[in-house]
Amino acid sequence: MAEHDDGDGGDAAVVPIEDSIDLHGFQPRDVPGVVASYLEAAREKGLLEVRLIHGRGTGFQRARVRQVLDSLAWVEDYRDAPATRGGWGATVVWLRALEDGS
Repeated sequence: MAEHDDGDGGDAAVVPIEDSIDLHGFQPRDVPGVVASYLEAAREKGLLEVRLIHGRGTGFQRARVRQVLDSLAWVEDYRDAPATRGGWGATVVWLRALEDGS
């Protein structure tokens, strides 16, 4: 499970670590932190492919998500999900496996 502080002094949200996360339930300002924390926890769990569901909309959240992905050295690659898994409303991310000491 990944925890993310909602920033308003309330309890942290606990998110189960699976192969996808729907970001619609998070405040837009929290999305970058949620994405980084979630991917780190997924990687620690051994998941090497994760789908981030950010929605289609105007493309703003997609761009923010991809800024985070570009900043993480252990993100191998990412691209729009196939049409059957969300198309450009979701991003599939491939993570570099943990190595001893990393």
